[in-house]
Amino acid sequence: MTETREVRIKRMKMRSMRRGIKEMDLILSAYADRNLDAMDTAGLDQFDALLHENDQDLYQWVTGQAQPPEGFVHLVADIAQTFQQ
Repeated sequence: MTETREVRIKRMKMRSMRRGIKEMDLILSAYADRNLDAMDTAGLDQFDALLHENDQDLYQWVTGQAQPPEGFVHLVADIAQTFQQ
């Protein structure tokens, strides 16, 4: 059975707030709440892929301590901007 857009967004929002380290819970859940509903399918695909990455790596990427992989550069920059607000 194929996941509907609504169910997919709910799943990703839940996954964003249950990361494993509190910092990423706060950062990703805030970003998800603000942006997922307006994303197109490609954006949702990219965010879904990002959710499979390690929290320690994600935190370093978002805080600028390490460079994210090429495929995530723009998304991580957008998340970092949300985090800094």
